[in-house]
Amino acid sequence: MKAPLLVPVALALVLGGCARTGEIDATGGITAIRSACPVVGVTAGTGDITLFKTPGATDENAIDVVANITGVRSTCADAGPDIATTVNFNVEARRTDATGARDLVLPYYIAIVRGGTNVVAKRIGRVNVHFDAGQARGQVAGEATTTIARSAATLPAEVRDKLTHRRKAGDEDAAVDPLSQPDVRQAVASASFEALVGFQLTEAQLKYNATR
Repeated sequence: MKAPLLVPVALALVLGGCARTGEIDATGGITAIRSACPVVGVTAGTGDITLFKTPGATDENAIDVVANITGVRSTCADAGPDIATTVNFNVEARRTDATGARDLVLPYYIAIVRGGTNVVAKRIGRVNVHFDAGQARGQVAGEATTTIARSAATLPAEVRDKLTHRRKAGDEDAAVDPLSQPDVRQAVASASFEALVGFQLTEAQLKYNATR
């Protein structure tokens, strides 16, 4: 993989992962705060790629290959000062011309998103999809890894206290959702990360996916 590249774009999560912001118990406190592991998923608009036989063509008859990212899953090691996440996925491709064997290299990326919109790092990788002669379909497994500092993914103690504070009926703050407080909401967002994968698309490919 290449070195991380900062990119000024906002990514939308379309496939969920392992983290949660919390669960409210019967007394009004939040008993399970959140996992330090990033939520893992596929970025909206980049989970599939379409290649055409003729450059610039976008009609259905000109389609050469369609590929999709599927089966996204992850393993997370969060016991040390850094949180290491390995994201595994499959690339499933279908070609319109099954004549002869063929190898197709497709670029993909993994992006680290903080607070839902801030892309802090991006790495590019490639997978090789092989089609046997006479076969229209091919599949390959892909893998990407990321590391996040535990300190960045950890809520400040005062914010954790606000979230886990037990509230009883009749208390002045019993009906107040701590996440409605701007400082708490901002702290939770700042400590929340997503590890998102997708195909590295050209501007034309992004436009095709958005308008088809």
